[in-house]
Amino acid sequence: MKDLKEILAIAREVGWGAADILRSYYHGTAKDPDLEVQYKQNEPVTVADVAVSQYILQRLQATLGNEDFAYISEETYQSSSGVAQPSPPWVWIIDPLDGTRDFIEKTGDYAVHIALVKETRPVLAVVAVPEAKKLYYATKGGGTFVETCDGSVPIQVSSGKRIEDLTLVVSRSHRNQRLDYLLQNLPCQNHKSVGSVGCKIATIVEQQADIYISLSGKSAPKDWDMAAPELILTEAGGKFTHFDVTPLHYNTGDINQWGGLLASNGEYHEVLCKEAERILGQFEHS
Repeated sequence: MKDLKEILAIAREVGWGAADILRSYYHGTAKDPDLEVQYKQNEPVTVADVAVSQYILQRLQATLGNEDFAYISEETYQSSSGVAQPSPPWVWIIDPLDGTRDFIEKTGDYAVHIALVKETRPVLAVVAVPEAKKLYYATKGGGTFVETCDGSVPIQVSSGKRIEDLTLVVSRSHRNQRLDYLLQNLPCQNHKSVGSVGCKIATIVEQQADIYISLSGKSAPKDWDMAAPELILTEAGGKFTHFDVTPLHYNTGDINQWGGLLASNGEYHEVLCKEAERILGQFEHS
């Protein structure tokens, strides 16, 4: 197996290629720019999702093969019925287009997520934000970097703010009563609306926001929504956990990330997790 440095170079190159394809659909310069939007379990899927998924899988598999790695992509994933198949310890978890609604509505907030998970935890991550022409990458213990046409620089989350001055980055579309109640009752009330988990985490590592909360309702975010953004955030000095401060696990046989998840710049992480649980308890009893 190639070493992590070589694998990262491949993943970065694939991330940039995927970003170019998405931009061509977004700006209508693709050979056939019609997005042909369809709905799968109430979530939109476009030809861009499928084209990029094929591109990423083909490039990674051609370079790295299928012997050492398994591949889970949002567009090709089939939930297994019956006995769960044992999975290799190394798994690529890919979201070819995170923020499809934003992509269709032209808000600019869409991203490509590529993560390499060993056992159940991410060890390498790439998040490309095509409209910003930026690619974020991280390896476990190696820090987080942002790459543009001018090269790569290390990047770190904010620090030194009061809890009241922290900014929450919130979804435009995935909202419900419980989440709204929680957001209204947290000690920090600055809100910034951004689509795509990858774009939200990018705003935290770019120090434009400090906290992101995900709360599952009837459905939950999936492994491919969280795996790459999590490592980008934690290697930049932030934290990303369940409300009970336990880590997220991926490739467990259940691709759903149920419950409350909190991503932050790390400074008040435990306090905010406790507070979130207390507020939700109030909501249940109201």
